Amino acid sequence: MSEKMFHGVPASGGIEIGPAYLYRSQGMTSLRRELRPEEVPAELKRYEEALVKTRRQIVELQGRAKQKIGDDHASIFGAHQVLLDDPLFTEEVAQTISAQLLNAEYVLHEALGKFKTIMASLDDEYFRERGGDIQDVGNRVLRNLMGKGEKEDLKKLGREVILIANDLSPSDTVTLSTDVIKAFCTDVGGKTSHVAIVARSLGLPAVVGLQNATAEIRDGDLLIVDGNKGLVLVNPSAQLVDQYRRLKENYAAFQKSLEAFKTLPAVTPDGHRVTLAANIEIPQELDEMERHGAEGIGLYRTEFLYMNRVESPSEEEQFNSYKELATKTGINPAIIRTLDLGGDKFLSHMNMAEERNPFLGLRAIRLCLKQPDMFKIQLRAILRAAAHGPIKIMFPMISTLSEVMESKALLQECVEELKKEGQVFRAGVEVGVMIEIPSAAVMSDILIQEVDFLSIGTNDLIQYSMAVDRVNESVAYLYDPLNPAILRLIQMTIDAAHKAGKWVGMCGEMAGDPQYVPLLLGMGLDELSTSISVIPEVKKVIRMIPLAKAKEIAAAALKVRTSDEVFDIIRDGVPAELRSILF
Repeated sequence: MSEKMFHGVPASGGIEIGPAYLYRSQGMTSLRRELRPEEVPAELKRYEEALVKTRRQIVELQGRAKQKIGDDHASIFGAHQVLLDDPLFTEEVAQTISAQLLNAEYVLHEALGKFKTIMASLDDEYFRERGGDIQDVGNRVLRNLMGKGEKEDLKKLGREVILIANDLSPSDTVTLSTDVIKAFCTDVGGKTSHVAIVARSLGLPAVVGLQNATAEIRDGDLLIVDGNKGLVLVNPSAQLVDQYRRLKENYAAFQKSLEAFKTLPAVTPDGHRVTLAANIEIPQELDEMERHGAEGIGLYRTEFLYMNRVESPSEEEQFNSYKELATKTGINPAIIRTLDLGGDKFLSHMNMAEERNPFLGLRAIRLCLKQPDMFKIQLRAILRAAAHGPIKIMFPMISTLSEVMESKALLQECVEELKKEGQVFRAGVEVGVMIEIPSAAVMSDILIQEVDFLSIGTNDLIQYSMAVDRVNESVAYLYDPLNPAILRLIQMTIDAAHKAGKWVGMCGEMAGDPQYVPLLLGMGLDELSTSISVIPEVKKVIRMIPLAKAKEIAAAALKVRTSDEVFDIIRDGVPAELRSILF
């Protein structure tokens, strides 16, 4: 048995050691059967009955999920109920059955296959993962059509194992027995998938996006799963097993120590206060935010409202969603990023023309300004919700001053309209822009004159600055947050905001990497907004490094020529106790 190592996406933290259990979900195939015209009504009725049965099953599953992972996470299955109203299920299948005289199983299976291909081609992780939810619902409908009922495979395990699968649906994950399944790994998936969210709520270490683990791992192989680093070690040496047993104990102790930090402020030993906020992908994460000690929301994505529907969400629907956000965050501010569609995230009801290079095309604020009626519906909803809590507005993908001025003009139009209508709203909502395009960073001193704050989105800033597709393995090495060019753009932005007497935050992935925190503190960021799971660790780092030391690190890092030199400066500059944790 040879040793192997797999690198994947760290979806849920923790370390586990145990035997592999290879889970192969039964393939949902369906034979093609032609219908006679007189058979069509009965086939349509059979399909409708399968939808009704599926809806009932999802309600039951949501009830079980509430007991296991709580109301908020169980609302994943409320979203699945909504998906059953998607045109894919309510219109396309029935129309194809009638038009092509084909059986329901075959039509649905083919439609799901085409949908899966489209969603898998998207670069945006959030939208790819939502495609998995449609697949989960669709497979449930297929099983009901084919009389297969519920899956039982994962309920019969009698020993502790580490589950290995190509993919797991949310319904698979929520029914896992944590008494015997101690961790899981999948070939596909990302951090924002519902499966990953459920794994974190269950406290199961998980690594996803392993690509070919199911092809190379066999039942019974001894595995080490490192959910912190996204590593899976197969048939490791006895020495490695002993090493990871110690790491597991240390991690458990470290996690226990983090509990004390969740209720503490993010303050350095020499008294400098930093705001530590959360990036929120979907509403189900709001309770996680509170439990992990975030001080508000630095980035609230709104794209989920526009998915899986035949028309854009109404003002009232958006208002209710944002009002719930304002209520749940209480006195802490929540920054709502306006619609960031485009690139690879066009929705079918928008009828957008295909673009040769969508990432440099009509997306985010550019799309919103081209469709002002749609944009104003969102702005009106945000203004109304802001009457119920400290909500702020942030415009994405700003590249010119004119985009800021046009956006503010539309916002003011909404203010005037709501006044005339006698609506309850808040007029003085703070407005900021995302700095994620090099042109915005270079002219940040001009942009800050027109807004209340800046927020640096490092994911796109690095991608556009380095001309690198970070999911392209051939050039991924260029995606480097510590590149001196990136650091200069970040420092330029921070200095511009502070010179104008305004605050600046960072909401990209760089903000959530504990190794980068000392550097970012020293550069002068006022707010770090990260994924929820790393907030306690980032807070611990902040509380362990004096601002004076962080400033020394930043000053030195901005003078060197390579990212390797920057890394060495951070590592060698932090206090010894912190170095042992970070490096």
